[in-house]
Amino acid sequence: MFKSSRSAHRAIVPIAALPLLLTAITGVIFSILDQKGVEADWLIQIHSGHFGPINLQPYYAYVLGFCLLLLIVTGLVMWFRTRRRPITKG
Repeated sequence: MFKSSRSAHRAIVPIAALPLLLTAITGVIFSILDQKGVEADWLIQIHSGHFGPINLQPYYAYVLGFCLLLLIVTGLVMWFRTRRRPITKG
């Protein structure tokens, strides 16, 4: 499937980062607008996984958690593999 943890990480990052970034950005923007008294309930809908006709609200937290877990695991595997390599003098 994947030759290395680096190729797995490269394949997972674009898929996993998009919902994580979308959730973070919509949460921050909503907080700013809410403090200024601007009505932005549509941002909370996007923030919680309700994208118009597609309602992922029951599963969105699990999807985000799974994506984050995959990124952490593949990142740690890459980090540990580079830390175990002996330093060669060149």
